[in-house]
Amino acid sequence: MPTTLAELTTLRLGGPADLVREARSSAELVEILRDADSAGQPVLLLGGGSNLVVGDAGWPGLALRVASHGIRRAGTTWSVDAGVEWDALVAQTLAAGQSGLETMSGIPGRVGATPVQNVGAYGAEVADVLTSLTVYDRESRTVQTWDPARCRFGFRTSAFKHTDRYVVLDVTISLTESELSRPVRYLELARRLGIEAGECAPASQVRDTVLLLRRSKGMVLDPADHDSWSVGSFFVNPLLAKVPEAAVDCPRWAADGQIKLSAAWLIERAGFHRGFGLDRGRGRVSVSTKHTLALTNRGDATTAELLSLAAEIRAGVQAHFGITLGPEARLANCSF
Repeated sequence: MPTTLAELTTLRLGGPADLVREARSSAELVEILRDADSAGQPVLLLGGGSNLVVGDAGWPGLALRVASHGIRRAGTTWSVDAGVEWDALVAQTLAAGQSGLETMSGIPGRVGATPVQNVGAYGAEVADVLTSLTVYDRESRTVQTWDPARCRFGFRTSAFKHTDRYVVLDVTISLTESELSRPVRYLELARRLGIEAGECAPASQVRDTVLLLRRSKGMVLDPADHDSWSVGSFFVNPLLAKVPEAAVDCPRWAADGQIKLSAAWLIERAGFHRGFGLDRGRGRVSVSTKHTLALTNRGDATTAELLSLAAEIRAGVQAHFGITLGPEARLANCSF
């Protein structure tokens, strides 16, 4: 087993856990959780470690890796265990001639994490295809089936986002039997595909184009590329009821009855350019050289250094625009 949690996160940061275990099935996951909760042992759930920032002191309890791997298919309905790699699932559904997940290609992590923040990309999100979930309630110690309404999905949020009470065991999704993608709503992607927004394209072509776009932004994991030593987008695009005058030129979209602003635009206009931090101190943390929303470990960094940079960016955006950015990643035994 790894000596530090840095070995289990895409940031490659984080100290040791008291204990690391792996659950290879939903039943084993529930059993380990019940035992840990009975013993009063703090539990940190780990999938692919792609949306997790762990403090330098590590985790004072059990780090539990979710490695369940079952996939059950009936026509266009797929029931998938929480430990299945998300992008492997996307590739498998496309190989089966079914569309619906193609614009979410290349997203790191495992299936069980996707409902937590309603993962999405390029105009699509998990809530678009999800029909039910199996959930373990650690408070009542029961396994439950949830419908999408109970999940309270919103922009990068859900009923699971700010609580450790519920653990996703598997998800069921409904796809479309088609070689064509679902309508492409994201303008940048549509332009790359040579189509108008709202039109369809071959789903495999959409996947390839999304992967190229993500790779150009350092959002496809690559051990040789320090721009991918990150949690992807560190800050979530803010949702506001009213846009401050200082941010009137910021790109915006309607979302959940509010106005979603581009966090990347705010960060750049506040003076934090791509590569910001490389020329300061030891240069061990910086804004990605490819994507302003990603904060990166350039090698041998500490979580404290990364969070210091995050705090500086948050303060700068607040000072310039009166908008407070919040983290998209989960912070475990650390804060900023």
